[in-house]
Amino acid sequence: MTMLLSAPAIDMPGALASVLGLVAITLVMTVGVAYATWYERKIIARMQLRLGPTRVGPFGLLQPIADMLKLLVKEDLRPATADPIAFELAVFAIFIPSFLAFVAVPFTADWLISPLPLSLLYLLAISGLSFIGFLMAGWGSDNKYALLGGMRAAAQLISYEIPLILAMVGVVMVTASADVYQIILFQDRIPLIVWQPLGFIIFLTASIAEVERPPFDIPTGESEVAGGVFIEYSGIRWSMFQLSSYVNMYVFALLGAFVFLGGWEWPFGRDIGWGYQLLLTVSKMALFIFFYLWIRASFPRMRVDQLMSYAWKVLIPFALLQIFLNGLFIVYDAPGVVLAASSWAAAGGLMYLAFHVVRRGEPRKPLQMISVRATAVAARSAS
Repeated sequence: MTMLLSAPAIDMPGALASVLGLVAITLVMTVGVAYATWYERKIIARMQLRLGPTRVGPFGLLQPIADMLKLLVKEDLRPATADPIAFELAVFAIFIPSFLAFVAVPFTADWLISPLPLSLLYLLAISGLSFIGFLMAGWGSDNKYALLGGMRAAAQLISYEIPLILAMVGVVMVTASADVYQIILFQDRIPLIVWQPLGFIIFLTASIAEVERPPFDIPTGESEVAGGVFIEYSGIRWSMFQLSSYVNMYVFALLGAFVFLGGWEWPFGRDIGWGYQLLLTVSKMALFIFFYLWIRASFPRMRVDQLMSYAWKVLIPFALLQIFLNGLFIVYDAPGVVLAASSWAAAGGLMYLAFHVVRRGEPRKPLQMISVRATAVAARSAS
């Protein structure tokens, strides 16, 4: 299923092993995504004092199977005026890059499909291709809501790709490598979240926007664009869009675990063995996924202007600040404690700014609204 790091690049058995590994990961991820929906519904239900799926199977465990069967037999429709080529190929333009990202993912020290010397650049490049599929889906559907959703998706993905890449530039400056495998080895004693907390917060925020999870689900906002780019898709095509969304969430969760939490290396990964390494990888990925679900259950959807302003006016300047601090650290050979302290201070400034902006833009408090309405009613009654 996998190819070791020492395997030659043009070895036919190695190439066959890579293809089989990608097929195996695709099958595992397909089943895993089905049950990720069950996990998400259960977690959010607990946060909102509900039960979640309980009817189909014990604890609702067969609900994902029922949903898959429903989507497979559901009628697959296409608008009469839709562009057949763009409408059909948009699904694959989003679906295929999501799984190609797993080519460079090192699940353990020896379990990876193919070693790439610039694997971090490869992952960032592959993750940025999905906006083409969104534009194709919006244009090919011949629907104004789909077109508006596709344009929103492209603008959002391009905007938040910039601070995401800048955060990774800071990581590359500190580790002196663009290889995810080497970045993991760099964290044998201390994870990078200690040295780059500002970059971690920027990555975390931008990754939520990249996978279009709430509160950054502007392209599919039901209250504004009635489903957005997916409005004309149904059945198996719609399910492939959903599958790609969850797979992208897995990819960014793995990338965050590798780059900032030490991946399979920290703590004591190389000393114990591949079983413990795999446990570390899955556990850290699960932490990111739980955080994504927590954010979805806690915050309402942002407006388009808030979304774009936060990327260009807040995240990008702070990402450039992190690069500047790293440059000072490298040029003047400052102690690592100085770099960590400056990054932590900048991260605190970012959190305070975000909190201040939210508090300044929040609506009136409920008691204030009630008093205003009561005054208006009293005034009408007196008149």
